[in-house]
Amino acid sequence: MPNPWFAQSEPGDEPGTRLFCLPYAGGNASAYRTWRDLAPEHVRVHPLELPGRGTRWSETPVSRMSLITEMLADALAGHLDQPYALFGHSMGGLIAFELARTLRERGLPQPAHLFVSGTAAPDLPRTRRPIHAAPDADVLEELRFLGGTPPELLADAGLMELLLPALRADFCVLETYEYRALTPLAVPLTVFGGEADPLVASGKLHLWLRQARDRSRLVLLPGDHFFLHSAVSDVLTTITDALAGTAVRDAADAVGPSPGAF
Repeated sequence: MPNPWFAQSEPGDEPGTRLFCLPYAGGNASAYRTWRDLAPEHVRVHPLELPGRGTRWSETPVSRMSLITEMLADALAGHLDQPYALFGHSMGGLIAFELARTLRERGLPQPAHLFVSGTAAPDLPRTRRPIHAAPDADVLEELRFLGGTPPELLADAGLMELLLPALRADFCVLETYEYRALTPLAVPLTVFGGEADPLVASGKLHLWLRQARDRSRLVLLPGDHFFLHSAVSDVLTTITDALAGTAVRDAADAVGPSPGAF
């Protein structure tokens, strides 16, 4: 029986670094449908499908961060035997960060790299008004502001009725999130931001860097909040370049030390 968390295929024995990708609020695994074809062989893209959307639309969506990360840790626990990385955009970036901390708490292998994209540092207060329990019209207006939903979809009342439960759950995840001050992660961290993002101030993205004590950097790209799509080539190039070193180290480990090495 197919694993519902993996939208394309469950990780196999292929060499390379597994890249587990998490969607933004209101999105699903299809946001990364082109990444597998665009990524080089040393990066194996695995979009993750959350309950209540995409291929799992009939399931009840999850509305609390702690429950999502525990469920994801269960789903991924058997697939961390090879180098892997986490990527998430907007809500997905915050989930990826908390998932790395959950995996650490369980004593499971940590990611070779953590990529967070289009999301404010987790310890900053949320500035948008809460809308997860607001009238439908307010939720739709928020979607218009964010700009990631085509106008024709927003105008389709029947479709939006189907999508609203997952949207409300996603907004609830963000609006009830409580940051915990823990030891910084011991993993490399790359933070992506859009230069014209109206939702996440690029001038504050550097505050993410205090969440990791290993190598960390900030990458600003042209585009608004959904630069993930408009600048996909730049995003993927940055990711694959960062993971190239992981692939080299993995190959060296497979070969073993050279004569005279110590």
